[in-house]
Order: sequence, then structure tokens, then C-alpha cells
Amino acid sequence: MKLSEVKNKLNQLDNIPFQLPNGELVPNHFHVTEVGKITKHFIDCGGTVRNEEVVNFQLWNADDYDHRLHPEKLLHIIELSEKTLGIGDLDIEVEYQGNTIGKFGLDFDGKNFLLTNKETDCLAKDKCGIPEEKLKPQLTAVGTQEESACTPGGSCC
Repeated sequence: MKLSEVKNKLNQLDNIPFQLPNGELVPNHFHVTEVGKITKHFIDCGGTVRNEEVVNFQLWNADDYDHRLHPEKLLHIIELSEKTLGIGDLDIEVEYQGNTIGKFGLDFDGKNFLLTNKETDCLAKDKCGIPEEKLKPQLTAVGTQEESACTPGGSCC
């Protein structure tokens, strides 16, 4: 989800619900302790130099049960961050404390902001010997000319 989409959604909401991948809601007394731009400059395993930038929201729970972050306040924090840090319309990454700091993507289901699981990946599969996923063979109707028998060295298994 891009920053512009978050701002658009915040303009339409009365509160800011965040939902974890397991379906639980982040307690509604959370704080957004940081809005920032994260820049990652790295070399992948194939030797390609890469740059990635994301907007980072850090969510934090405290024992401040009376606290409620309202959409207009978060919009103000975002706009200040855009102006002060030169943040563009980047993808959002959300940090949230579980057993350790978790990093999540962000989506919206019409009601809640959804913290989505992120996964690692090899960015240079072609250079480090990771084979492309094998395509499943196309099954054909019995009795057609393209029908093949499962034999050693055949293409069916």
C-alpha cells in the first residue's frame, strides 16, 4: 500500500484499526511512535547493487489505555514527515512489537488496515542457481492424440 492510499483512507475514517495477520486487532490505545523513510542500500547474492526505500510506521502499545490516535492526528504526522524528511509516495512498511519487532506490509479491507506478512526472497535466482519452478504438465482428455503415458523419462511426473 502506498502512502497516498493511506492518507486517502485516513480522510474517510473515524478511528484507525490495525489488524494483525492472525486476525487480532492491535489494541486501540496504540501509538505511532515513528513515521520515517527507510533506505536500504545493498548488494544481492548475484552481485547487483540495489536501493530500496519505504515509508515506515512504528506502532507501539503502552499502558496508556486512554490514548486514542485519531486519523487527523496521524495525517498531520505523515504530512510533517513528508515535508521534513522529503518522503515521496512510497510503499508502507509497519513495525510492530510481538516476541520481537515484526515487519509487515500494509493493506486495507474497507474497514481495517491489515498488517500483512512479508517474506524474504532471493533477488538473483538466475545468477545463483535457483531453478525456476517447474510448470505442471497440461492434462489432456483421454483418447486424444496428445495423451501421454506415464513412463520413465516421460513428461507427466
